[in-house]
Amino acid sequence: MTELEEIYKRYFKDVYLFVYSLSKNQHSAEDITAETFLKALHSLDSFKGESDIKVWLFQIAKNTYYSYLRKNNRVVPTEDFNLETDGTNIEKNIINKDESMRIHKVLHKLPEPYKEVFTLRMFGELSYREIGEVFGKTDNWACVTYYRARKKINEKMRENK
Repeated sequence: MTELEEIYKRYFKDVYLFVYSLSKNQHSAEDITAETFLKALHSLDSFKGESDIKVWLFQIAKNTYYSYLRKNNRVVPTEDFNLETDGTNIEKNIINKDESMRIHKVLHKLPEPYKEVFTLRMFGELSYREIGEVFGKTDNWACVTYYRARKKINEKMRENK
């Protein structure tokens, strides 16, 4: 088995779920995930190992997603919605599909870097150190930013009860 095949088998699901959490569309997520691994194949020689391979793949996936949006001039509509949660434990609410959708809608409206840090932590399951690497910041910065993102989500969930 080649090195890329091992990487593909090990990280395909993680990359797909990360892209799906961004795009909210199965077909787009499949296309973007495939393109991510194609780009990784072409630039595997340039991977220096300074970060975890998963972080590197997520960075490629994120950039591929943004390129996809620009290329397709896609604007994701934001809809008004009624939230029925106290917002006290976002992580547990993610498990419930309805609550997860509500959180995704609130998350979609968050400014950067809160949106991306929360997504990388919750859906990408990256450590604070890995998130810090993605942004070129410290793990403490990633932890504080994640905490602030959670706080903003909780506030929006309570406002829209």
